[in-house]
Amino acid sequence: MPPELEARFARSALGLQKSGVSLFKAGPGFQVPWGHRHRDQEEVYLVVSGSAIVQFEDEAVELGEWDAVRIPADVARSFQAGPDGAELLAFGAGEQGDAEMIQDFQPG
Repeated sequence: MPPELEARFARSALGLQKSGVSLFKAGPGFQVPWGHRHRDQEEVYLVVSGSAIVQFEDEAVELGEWDAVRIPADVARSFQAGPDGAELLAFGAGEQGDAEMIQDFQPG
């Protein structure tokens, strides 16, 4: 690549049945105050800038810039922005009413 060009290729198959994209921008240290899971929709979270901790029912995964994680539909999840905030893309699409919101989500 020439120095004036940067490219990132998502060449690996994700195996998604449906797709959609949502953008989240969270301030430094902000923790989403709820969790959610889906009946049918799996998701992929991709950190575009900053960092985030993606919290599951029984574990947490730290993601830096350009890191991604696949989340199965039935796994409860939420996220917290790192010390510099986070810009996160969520890939996935489901039918209306597919999400179950979990107030006061307290991961494992």
